[in-house]
Amino acid sequence: MAYRRTPRIQARLDAQRQGIVRAATALVSESGYAACSIARVAARAGVAPGTVYNHFASKGDVLADVFRAVVTQEVAAVRTAVTSGTAAERIAAVIETFAGRALKAPRLAYALLAEPVDARIEALRLQFRQAFCDIVADAVADGVAQGQLPPQNPAVTAAALVGAIGEVLVGPLDTGAAEPDTVPTLIGFALRGIGALDDTHA
Repeated sequence: MAYRRTPRIQARLDAQRQGIVRAATALVSESGYAACSIARVAARAGVAPGTVYNHFASKGDVLADVFRAVVTQEVAAVRTAVTSGTAAERIAAVIETFAGRALKAPRLAYALLAEPVDARIEALRLQFRQAFCDIVADAVADGVAQGQLPPQNPAVTAAALVGAIGEVLVGPLDTGAAEPDTVPTLIGFALRGIGALDDTHA
């Protein structure tokens, strides 16, 4: 007969796995992916290295879980911020929310956006980048449909804006400091890019 875990045992194992992911997230927030070894994760989580391997096959698996957990939260936060308003207000909210949260945790955000990593994390970056693009594209498409924005390809516009946002933030996240006008300037650039600040759609 196959062994079946009791609900209590499964709950304990789930809690242990979550604790490992939290510990790894804290280490990435402090020192980036490169310093997030299995030994350090285990020590931070208060477990033996072998326990980490009971849940994850490799360091890459741990980091993939960290990436998924953190970026899923960021996508949800941005989605919540853009549930209403004009296209311009929604695009501004995307930037204010994403950039604001990133600049509050610069080391973690830099790891998510730009730190060199293996192919698995790069693939996850592409997936979550597309999630952010979809949010922006929906706002742009709605703005075009409602006459708030000039005709354009929402998917192309979204990809351009998301790329610009990431590029602008990489430097400040790497240094841990941003100029006071970084986010306002980025918002102005984005609104001009979607046509929300031209003479017709001011």
